[in-house]
Amino acid sequence: MKNVVVFTGAGVSAESGVKTFRDSDGLWRNYRFEEVASPHAWNTDPELVLEFYNIRRKQLLEVGPNPAHLALVKLEEKFKVQIITQNVDDLHERAGSKNVFHLHGEIRKSRSTVDPELIYDIEGWELKLGDKCEKGSQLRPHVVWFGEQVDGFSAATEIASNADIFIVIGTSLVVYPAAGLIDFVPDLSPKYLIDPKAKTPWGIQNLTVIQEKAGKGVPELVESLLNAEK
Repeated sequence: MKNVVVFTGAGVSAESGVKTFRDSDGLWRNYRFEEVASPHAWNTDPELVLEFYNIRRKQLLEVGPNPAHLALVKLEEKFKVQIITQNVDDLHERAGSKNVFHLHGEIRKSRSTVDPELIYDIEGWELKLGDKCEKGSQLRPHVVWFGEQVDGFSAATEIASNADIFIVIGTSLVVYPAAGLIDFVPDLSPKYLIDPKAKTPWGIQNLTVIQEKAGKGVPELVESLLNAEK
């Protein structure tokens, strides 16, 4: 069974109604990222940071998976599928995908501020000042903030290096280090980039660019790949 590695970005979640950071009407419009998504912000005004992520979490619970998420589940019928996502939502899991690796954390989880190994599911959508881990420290969102190291990148490159087919969805491949994942995929492995604003990156072999939104481009590609395996 072939290994299909799928790398997803904000464009996948956006079609479910999840606001993205970089769009003109996105979540950054009313905030500077230094105010809500950095260690400095947490140290300066943790209540504002918690409020920002509570709003995001509440919105996430009001939306559901879209056709792109569901198509990737269908791909598991004939392929071993591993999803690597930059998104902090749980829409892939809610759609039914079995193997999801979150590069930038998970918004519906919290973690200890003294022991990063202590991670907890958040019931509902609120995380408040005074919510503490078993060691008595304040809980913070389990996400990677600007200025923090992406600890999972090494594991993600290992996954990418074993891809027989590599699919990039809903990301412009400009945010590093994550955008560099495609460089670890074997040259001979077919690669697909699905994004309405996608441009052909220089120097990547066996790459097909599909200038469509995820909700249209992903189901079409999945059907094509499944038919090719008959």
